[in-house]
Amino acid sequence: MKFEDFKLDKDLLKNINDLKFVEPTQIQEKSIPHILEGKDVVGESATGSGKTLAFGCGVLKKVSPKKGLQGLILTPTRELAEQVKESIKNLARHTHLNIISIYGGVDIKKQIYNLPKAEIVIATPGRLLDHLKRKTVDLSKVNILVLDECDRMFDMGFKEDIEQIIRKCPKERQSLFFSATISSEIKKLANNYSNNPIRVSAKIMVDPEKLKQVYYNTPRNMKLSLLVQLLEMEKSGLVMVFCNTRRNVDFVVKNLKVNNIKAIAIHGGMAQNKRNNTIEMFNGNKFGVLVCTDVAARGLHIDNVSHIYNYDIPRDPKDYVHRIGRTARAGEEGKVVNLLAEDHFGNFSLIKRNYPNFDIKKMGNIHVKKIKSLRTDNFQKFGSRGRSNFRRSNSRGNFRRNNDRKDDSRRNFRKGNDERNDSRRFQRRTTTQSHRRR
Repeated sequence: MKFEDFKLDKDLLKNINDLKFVEPTQIQEKSIPHILEGKDVVGESATGSGKTLAFGCGVLKKVSPKKGLQGLILTPTRELAEQVKESIKNLARHTHLNIISIYGGVDIKKQIYNLPKAEIVIATPGRLLDHLKRKTVDLSKVNILVLDECDRMFDMGFKEDIEQIIRKCPKERQSLFFSATISSEIKKLANNYSNNPIRVSAKIMVDPEKLKQVYYNTPRNMKLSLLVQLLEMEKSGLVMVFCNTRRNVDFVVKNLKVNNIKAIAIHGGMAQNKRNNTIEMFNGNKFGVLVCTDVAARGLHIDNVSHIYNYDIPRDPKDYVHRIGRTARAGEEGKVVNLLAEDHFGNFSLIKRNYPNFDIKKMGNIHVKKIKSLRTDNFQKFGSRGRSNFRRSNSRGNFRRNNDRKDDSRRNFRKGNDERNDSRRFQRRTTTQSHRRR
């Protein structure tokens, strides 16, 4: 099947060809005909399977210039909102449509200025609700609503926000729900807020024959040393190292840099501009290693990833699937390396139980050389001795301050006693004098 078979608008078809999309992916082939017919759709498909182009075709068909906000797309993260915006803009070239993204972490005034002129808005739920409360956005003309990465939005606690937003949209509209996994909650949401939705699904894009999955048993205190050694040994393209927390991301990326490995970090605690620049630099091969939380496991467009390292094993088995989905794509080979310490045995067992078809092979022990490492920012600031001295001096200072407080309280107590004794003496003196006068 080819894109010409969908009977798309000529300009849209030209833009698709210019973007060098030759054949539709499985999710596009299954969903685009229903979307173009104006039907509500629930699509199940993994990250990188071509969902954006699928719902983008429907959005562009339903939206006209200078008629207000007609197309609304909700995404879980800022990065995905930006990525979807760029993808829709590429599909909409020469259409004179105003397409904007709105999300938190950036100046809201610019968004307030641009919203009245926009026909298509890609938004994160929290910031869109903020605009609704401020009455700076009008959803009364929305005729197509897209929820992208539904499961991720639910995981992030946006369910109630999404329902509030949907209720603000007209009832007569087309609704498209796309998600990597269709849970019972997503089914319920689709049934409540759509009209006889058609469900389509596509297989995972990762080629299991091209994907090698391994794990190393390692003591927790040797995990960083093992990671550095493997990165130095492996011949690889772009590498993604996943951690469960922002703190671990910062810890790992600083230590990789200290050991002369070109690494860069991304997580939800970073400013939006910095996160955007990080993705651009990594995609541009300016850094070979991206250390990240699961914010980079979903939705973001990152090509040519040859290796995935799980520095931390994810708590949710689904997150493991999304992480490994970053490699072994489009016929390329990929490798997943799990660094398994004792504190993640439970997480790893859960993954193997939920996905028994995954062939994750145990690797033999290798001699790991202990590397130089930094523990925290304070180590860089004071050095190991400086930090301990800093702690000791602080503790001494606190001890002295506490002693000073005690001395002050004793002085006050004595002073109070002295004042009370003086008053008693004065009372006795005056009483005696009055008796003598009598």
